[in-house]
Amino acid sequence: MKLLILLLAVGALVWLLRGGTRRNVSGPPRGAAGDAPQSMLRCAQCGLHIPGNEALPGRGGVFCGEAHRALYEKEHPGP
Repeated sequence: MKLLILLLAVGALVWLLRGGTRRNVSGPPRGAAGDAPQSMLRCAQCGLHIPGNEALPGRGGVFCGEAHRALYEKEHPGP
């Protein structure tokens, strides 16, 4: 009986040291194909950080919206 308890204790110790149940070693779960990380860009007018695919290009940088692009271009006339 002592031998059985000793074997169970050693087996439990080995199981705990190996990590218990198997963990997912392949990394974090994958999202949809279009979930690639986006670069964050700073609005030249207000400084808000927005995803690169949502930024509006303009004279002087990128902008978070049409109103900020127009305001920036009004305040900073070109050559």
